Amino acid sequence: MADQDRTPHYEEGSLSLIGAVALGTGVMIGAGIFALTGQMAEMTGPLFPLAFLAAAVIVSFSAYSYVKMSNTYPSAGGIGMYLQKAYGSTLPTAFHALLMYFSMVIAQSFLARTFGSYTLELFDLGDRAVFVPLLGVGLLLAAFLINLSTNKLIETVASVLGFIKIGGIIVFGVVGVFIADSIDMGTGGDAPSPTLSGFLGATALGILAFKGFTTITNSGSELKNPKRNLGKAIMISIALCVVIYALVGFAVASNLSLSEIIETQDYSLAAAARPALGEAAVGFTVVLAMLATAGGIIASVFAVSRMLAMLTEMKLVPHRHFHMPGSLQKHTLVYTIVFGLILTAFFDLSRIAALGIIFYLIMDIAIHWGVLRHLRKSVGANAVIPSIAILLDVLVLSGFVWVKATSDPLVLIVAAGLMAVLLIGEWLFLAKRNNSADSEQFHSH
Repeated sequence: MADQDRTPHYEEGSLSLIGAVALGTGVMIGAGIFALTGQMAEMTGPLFPLAFLAAAVIVSFSAYSYVKMSNTYPSAGGIGMYLQKAYGSTLPTAFHALLMYFSMVIAQSFLARTFGSYTLELFDLGDRAVFVPLLGVGLLLAAFLINLSTNKLIETVASVLGFIKIGGIIVFGVVGVFIADSIDMGTGGDAPSPTLSGFLGATALGILAFKGFTTITNSGSELKNPKRNLGKAIMISIALCVVIYALVGFAVASNLSLSEIIETQDYSLAAAARPALGEAAVGFTVVLAMLATAGGIIASVFAVSRMLAMLTEMKLVPHRHFHMPGSLQKHTLVYTIVFGLILTAFFDLSRIAALGIIFYLIMDIAIHWGVLRHLRKSVGANAVIPSIAILLDVLVLSGFVWVKATSDPLVLIVAAGLMAVLLIGEWLFLAKRNNSADSEQFHSH
């Protein structure tokens, strides 16, 4: 039955290289530039543009393992399949795959709330605490309806929004730097001084701005010539984002003081446009942010629902139909949107980002260790690069945890609690699955 459900929804060759790049950059740019700038500035002061570049270096080392695995094992399950190849159908695979799944759902909520924050700069609807989550919830529901359609429509919408967004952000960055008096940033009264732990923490957040490249891995079985194009799509997406983030980071730094960037951290690009180019530029920036976050959510929902469907087919996660009609992938789409709606409604941007980066970095370390320990020969990987990727991940995760332990320990408690629930839940589910399999084998004899 699962195969029958699945076949029409994984259309081989239905995604082009340009479409895959649009999906990857759609998630990356939406999350990275529009809401992380202020949070990174809060952690590391005037060094925040360099933290974006440090994140790009770390992600480039990380991407090596994903490119090697995607070249060998292209699949719609992406990271879920890579973990399964490394660790088998075991608890480490299920646990780390779910960390990746929830980090992607968290990224959708992050985008949704960013959409709400920027939209309110254009339309003064009232209380931000009410309307930011409300607008985010509306966007998630719209993304759900678009993802019920065909791959071709999803690719077209994501591609069009991606090109508009990239073009618009480049215009913003070039004009912002061009009209600024200098690219030196004013600090303002209460701006933080740079520290090593703060810089590492900001770099960790910067990784959240690049992690969208992993959504490309989930499109493996649908991409034209995946063994050639998957790795190429990943590297093009990262390179595009490095250029765009550097440009925009300097544009924001040139037009706002550090304390202003921190104060307007949920909508800092719109705030940077106001003194430089006036209200018309604010409108342009807000529309750009709305298109960027909408495109990012459409792309992310497309990828993450396929990942959960693959985990379900691999019998690594429990699944209930709840009497819903349609295919398995449509059910996982519903679950993905429901989880995203809950996060969007009840968590603020900084806490959503913190949960996302903790989950992602732990999963990322597991991927590199899997390549090193189990798959190095089969995927033809050089041992040095995944080893460096692990060391860099541990370094920035430690810095980020230290910053949050001193500023917002609740988010670490929530992260630890959620991981404990996932670990125990999966341990019980897999034990039950293995007992059922043993019982069936016994009766068949």
